[in-house]
Amino acid sequence: MDHIKNDKRVVIFLVCLLIATGLWFLNALGKDYSTTISYPVKYINPPNRQFLANTPPSKLELKVDAGGFTLLRHKLSLSFSPIVLNLNNITKNIESQNGTYTIQSYTLLRRIESQVSNEIKILEVLPDHIPIVLDSLKTKTVQIKANVNVSFKSQFNLKSPVELDPGTVKITGPSGIVDTISSLSTEMKTFNELDETVEKNLDILHPEHTSISPNKTLLKIEVEKYTEKLLHIPILIKNKPDSVNVKLFPSEVNVTCLVGLSEFEELTSNDINAFVDYNESSGNTSNLNVIIEKRSSYIQVVRTSPDAVEYLIEKN
Repeated sequence: MDHIKNDKRVVIFLVCLLIATGLWFLNALGKDYSTTISYPVKYINPPNRQFLANTPPSKLELKVDAGGFTLLRHKLSLSFSPIVLNLNNITKNIESQNGTYTIQSYTLLRRIESQVSNEIKILEVLPDHIPIVLDSLKTKTVQIKANVNVSFKSQFNLKSPVELDPGTVKITGPSGIVDTISSLSTEMKTFNELDETVEKNLDILHPEHTSISPNKTLLKIEVEKYTEKLLHIPILIKNKPDSVNVKLFPSEVNVTCLVGLSEFEELTSNDINAFVDYNESSGNTSNLNVIIEKRSSYIQVVRTSPDAVEYLIEKN
């Protein structure tokens, strides 16, 4: 029986203690307190044709006065809606130093109070100043270069230069970045053993903090079959003084070329030059090397016969 009485006394004591604690807690929450609350901040709406070029504070420390219930409610919140700062408004009447604006935090009190709570009085905002760096956006048109590696099956090659459509792109970004860019490249692609024309959309690479329009280009690699064609080319003599006459034996060379079928009929001896250099003549050699020059990079010289000729020098 005594045991039961003791248990009841303990229960009554605990209930009384709980009630007293609750009353004390409610009384404490009814008072005003000063504390610091950390709030996230979001920066929006930079002035026309400008952008935020630095990373200002992502949170603001607010020293506040508020009732205990209000502070408890905020402390128990897992996340706050960010304070939104309109860059166009907060920089409007401030003179910049090379694009840098120093915003004194006390000037933002009203903006911040209107977004936090009318139950909270903000005493101070930390940090006491916020650096804002704005840079101008610039747009210009640049060439696109195809970043591709290509190999062909035997007797196949390019029919025409590699094409990109479009061949230019508009790039927009900080003037300090855009001014350094003269061209942009496509993503890297490799095409092996081609024997037919390829068309493929490729991404265009560009630096961070820039945008481009369009962001893709159509790559076209026209391929055709090549065949051999034999040309007889007269040999020219470079650097020959007027006081001598030079005879070459033979006076022409046979040049075997690989050329695309679409260009076979058009390819003539006028598309290739063969010459020797008089300055290479000396008493120590009886031959001059034949040098071949092509007027088109799509003509492939397979062989030259002969590749050196004998010569005879006569004075006029």
